[in-house]
Amino acid sequence: MPQPLRNPWPALLIVCLGFFMIMLDTTIVYVATPSILTSLQTSLDSVLWVFNGYLLAYAVLLITAGRLGDLFGPRNLFAAGLVVFTGASALCGLSQDVGQLIAARVVQGVGGALLAPQSLAILTSIFPRERMGAALGFWGAVIGVSTIAGPTLGGLIVTNFDWRWIFFVNVPIGIVALVGAFLIVPDVRPGRMHRFDVVGVVLSGASLLAIVYGLIEGQRYEWGTISGVISIPLILAVGVVLFVAFLAWERSQAEPLVPLRLFNHRNYTLMNGTSLAVAFAMQGIFLPFTIYLQSVRGMSALEAGLAVAPMSLVSMFVAPFSGRLADRFGGKYFLMAGLILFATGTGVLFVFASLDSTWQTFAAPLMVAGLGMGCVFAPMTTLAMKDVATRDTGAASGVFNTMRQLGAVVGSAVIGAVLQAQLAIDLPAQAAARSGQLPPQFRDQFVSGFAQASRSGFQVGVGQSGGAQLPPNVPAQSVAQIQQIARDVFENAFILAMHPTAVVAIIVLLLAAAGCVFIVGRRVPAESREPVLVAAAD
Repeated sequence: MPQPLRNPWPALLIVCLGFFMIMLDTTIVYVATPSILTSLQTSLDSVLWVFNGYLLAYAVLLITAGRLGDLFGPRNLFAAGLVVFTGASALCGLSQDVGQLIAARVVQGVGGALLAPQSLAILTSIFPRERMGAALGFWGAVIGVSTIAGPTLGGLIVTNFDWRWIFFVNVPIGIVALVGAFLIVPDVRPGRMHRFDVVGVVLSGASLLAIVYGLIEGQRYEWGTISGVISIPLILAVGVVLFVAFLAWERSQAEPLVPLRLFNHRNYTLMNGTSLAVAFAMQGIFLPFTIYLQSVRGMSALEAGLAVAPMSLVSMFVAPFSGRLADRFGGKYFLMAGLILFATGTGVLFVFASLDSTWQTFAAPLMVAGLGMGCVFAPMTTLAMKDVATRDTGAASGVFNTMRQLGAVVGSAVIGAVLQAQLAIDLPAQAAARSGQLPPQFRDQFVSGFAQASRSGFQVGVGQSGGAQLPPNVPAQSVAQIQQIARDVFENAFILAMHPTAVVAIIVLLLAAAGCVFIVGRRVPAESREPVLVAAAD
């Protein structure tokens, strides 16, 4: 029989390196958004698929990957995910148009999905329960480091090289992690084989695809007809029906894709909701704020990355301590405080955003938000996984990661829809308010240009004008004046449009904090846990 692993910390380092690569890739893309918009000459609703194509593939396959880890071993699936993710990263960098980039990002999401659930499955198996908080605190610090390295490294690359290198940087990281996976990470097995629920995979994937597609594309089609009888409401309804069918199927299966018994544990259920809320809120902050920093405040990509560094730095240092304290005192109140601080910092951040704000303006609220983030990740994950039986670790990790990524997908879709809807209101309104500064013959065309931009998709990275075109036959002496007014229109409209996105994120965080009241503060008896089998690394 394989012997328990004596020193799990080297394996933790390799697992966190792979997880770091995924998190780095998520945050590094944000700061490159305006450059991608300009380079590929695409619109905001198109570039949202650069995020959501990745996140959707990631979310759809996480549960399946968790079960595959139970079947073939999490270490092997971890390595397979590294291969796919690293190769897809190279393809992202070689993309010549937005379609190729989206396709490569989808493949990248597949690799990330194979890798992510294995990280928690390995960590929760090789660390004893009384030390899990410390391990997950380190895991949470990795999230903090990646959120620093992502915007900062991304800004450095975009400013001095090209946005394509934000993807190429994953290649050496992936190679190092792959070698370490086979040399250091043990081949942990739960000691039980699982059947592969093909029907469950199809139903869950189709349901998520329909719902998220409907949310993302709803604004473009004004929540109405796409073509013929196909409409956004119909697609969303189909997604809901498929989800109900998925739940009904899972209840009747001896080996379901999602063991519904997991949700008999109150803490696990609550933490899945909390994970979704936190991921949703992070989309509500980073997506509009990074566009604001570059397209409104005129910061370079590097300056924008450094501007958000205070949040990540604080989170990185707080997370290990919050994990250890959660082991000692329980994570309930640390988690509640973290969510409230995260919401508070977010609110102040967006209140301070103006045409004259500098990075110093945002340092204090970002530090408050970072303190909150640092108190969230380790306690949340510890509370989620502590009651889970060893035989369900892979599936539980897959579901937990799925909820986090589903929150990011839905958050990106909802925040993107809110942002576009507000811009559709604020851009024409600001254009109408400032059109009086133009010669009378250009006023109506100027306003209608912004109205047309709201219907065809905003190009927020192009000249800070929202993609609106100059009226035809404009005299040369009037061009500069109209361009300046157009920039003023976009900048003021975008600041106004950001505020509702922050309100949505804050409400979600506060609801999650309120839900933490129902956390059960008890420890799992040692005798209730199943023994973990650990084979030596190959």
